[in-house]
Amino acid sequence: MSINSLTEQTATKLDGSGISGLDHVAVIMDGNRRWAKERGMPPLFGHQRGAEAVRRTVEACRELGVPYLTLFAFSSENWRRPVEEVEELMNLLRFYIRRELNALARNGIQIRFLGEIDGMAPDIAGLLHAAAEKTRHNSALTLTIALNYGSRREMALAARRLAAQVQRGELTPEEIDEHRFGASLNGLNIPDPDLLIRTSGEQRISNFMLWQLAYTEFVFLPVNWPDFDKSHLEQAIAEFQRRDRRYGASSG
Repeated sequence: MSINSLTEQTATKLDGSGISGLDHVAVIMDGNRRWAKERGMPPLFGHQRGAEAVRRTVEACRELGVPYLTLFAFSSENWRRPVEEVEELMNLLRFYIRRELNALARNGIQIRFLGEIDGMAPDIAGLLHAAAEKTRHNSALTLTIALNYGSRREMALAARRLAAQVQRGELTPEEIDEHRFGASLNGLNIPDPDLLIRTSGEQRISNFMLWQLAYTEFVFLPVNWPDFDKSHLEQAIAEFQRRDRRYGASSG
């Protein structure tokens, strides 16, 4: 099937509220360094081009009517990368937020952050909090960026918060169920992802939203993140629409 026919297939399923059955797309943006290496360039070059793919993806989701987009930008494990590369990534984050914030705000994008952003450099944490505050009333698209994030730690911290509530007598162990645990994870109050896309051809979820992805459809694309564009998003959505989501029930 051609990209054009995939685009037509996706477009026919749009309605006033977006794409039927698809509220939340999450993306593991993988392949920046590989893309740069293939071109004999340093990793920063791939990360810079990856930032352009972020812009394209945000615009595409807004055009297609996807209400929620979550991007895995920097994991808690990424601090183990070479110091120079981490510093370059942090500088790129500073540049991206300052350059794109006004345009995102004008286009009705609400920006939220998943992860321990207060554990990042103070000036970066300040920029992120300011961006979230500036855009908090926007409603065209909720863009969540996962930074300094690891899902196992997210769940451990949630368990710790619930245990503290039990210790203070605010909660009994019997009151802890799936809903309460899920609500205690990050406080963002966004729906679980319907579709997870991972680029670069790798087929793993790398400690990303382990709880929230319980019934998510996965699509792995053999394209490095800097090359990702609207046609790849539509390809993933078309694959999502072909699947029968049963949530554990019988197909009949």
